[in-house]
Amino acid sequence: MKFLDVLDGAEVLSQRGNPEIGGVQYDSRKVQPGDLFVAMRGETTDGNRYIEAAISAGAVAVVSDSASEVAREAVAWAQVPHGRRALARVSANFYRRPAEKLMLTGITGTNGKTTTSFLVESMLRAAGRTTVLLGTIEYHIAGRTLPAPHTTPESLELNHFFREALRGGATEGVMEVSSHALIQQRVFGIPYDAAIFTNLTRDHLDYHGDFDEYFAAKRMLFEGVGTEPPRVAVINIDDEYGRQLADFSKARGSRVYTYGYSAGDFHAENPELSPQGTQFELVTPEGKVGIISPLIGKVNVYNLVAAAAAALARGCSLQQIREGAAALQRVPGRFEQVNAGQGFAVVVDYAHTDDALRNLTTIAREFVSRNGSSGRVITVFGCGGDRDRKKRPLMGEAAGRSSDLVVLTSDNPRSEDPLAVINDALVGLQKTGTEYVVEPDRRQAIAKALRQARAGDIVLIAGKGHEKTQTTREGVFPFDDVEVARESLAALGHRGQR
Repeated sequence: MKFLDVLDGAEVLSQRGNPEIGGVQYDSRKVQPGDLFVAMRGETTDGNRYIEAAISAGAVAVVSDSASEVAREAVAWAQVPHGRRALARVSANFYRRPAEKLMLTGITGTNGKTTTSFLVESMLRAAGRTTVLLGTIEYHIAGRTLPAPHTTPESLELNHFFREALRGGATEGVMEVSSHALIQQRVFGIPYDAAIFTNLTRDHLDYHGDFDEYFAAKRMLFEGVGTEPPRVAVINIDDEYGRQLADFSKARGSRVYTYGYSAGDFHAENPELSPQGTQFELVTPEGKVGIISPLIGKVNVYNLVAAAAAALARGCSLQQIREGAAALQRVPGRFEQVNAGQGFAVVVDYAHTDDALRNLTTIAREFVSRNGSSGRVITVFGCGGDRDRKKRPLMGEAAGRSSDLVVLTSDNPRSEDPLAVINDALVGLQKTGTEYVVEPDRRQAIAKALRQARAGDIVLIAGKGHEKTQTTREGVFPFDDVEVARESLAALGHRGQR
């Protein structure tokens, strides 16, 4: 493909040369002879510093977002005002605009994105569709499951994955769309047929600054990022920001499907929640259908209803929605049970915000209190380092309110002192008066919690969920809460497996 063809539709301030382009890269270390190098300013570094390295590696063209860079004589050149938007256009063109050949559903919000995306995919598959899924836990592409380094990849990888999915016969795509990706224009030019808003609670304010900016980032999905707004907007009206977004989307011309727990175009009637799963009557504009799902808790009622609304928007029948809901047995790291034959429940969950912790411990409290049981809720959690400090006491308080014992530990302390992070959370935890233990070593914390558990209790291991590593100031190390829990249970003599 020629350089000018790759630049088609991009905002270009100046351009010269028109060589054949063999590939596109924004990382100079990956450049091969014949490639185009997109030099753009990022969050932690400036790609313009590596132009010479890219040319030395064989780049035949450079796209730069720096007004101070001078065109190099040896290569074709284009100057652009916004590097990431240029990368998005260039990537789409190079892979022949694969996103435009898929019907995409995008999901944004603080909590629930991952489970909702898995549910939408399951419902689409029940309707006989071939899908691609991109999200926090993993990517599903052309029959392959790949680890997910980012919730929403850069536009270059995004378009590559879409191209591979098309080659594998995909017709539908389901994506988690993070607020970072929206602000950073990683999904610029990606058209969404349907978009879901789950909720907005405190998270990422270290990046966005305040709730208004955080909401503005999420709202971009419903504005259209270099595209028209989504045809259908699926919005949680039990959420204050969702109600604002519903009005906004109507004004933008999208068809709005509202949903909620007991109100909205889509909602649940007669919900029955148990440790074995969830049942309810799903109310939709096209009638009612009974939903039976192995997923647990009120939060998953929301996820199921949201996914059903999006699936209906994508042409699935009520029966296909029912089948898809029943087919999804589990989502890794989302209320994932660890069973080694012990007489108490052990659950690993990604809950890493105060709202998610509150939901998680509330579910656990409901379960141990059933039939007059005297079971206890034991919660292991920590807070992430190098992130919003103000949410740490809120998380401590949320964990303590519905727990009988809290083991406060490390999550991913990153560059911070683990004890400093723990002390921030301890302020909120101590307000609850709940019994607690401080153990900075997460492996030891999990072991201590399990040693305290007795028949009828539930042990919650919160914060990391599906993650397979722990990041500290010393580096990144293998760490899987599920496997660590199994090892600790085995050390206590529980070696069975369900």
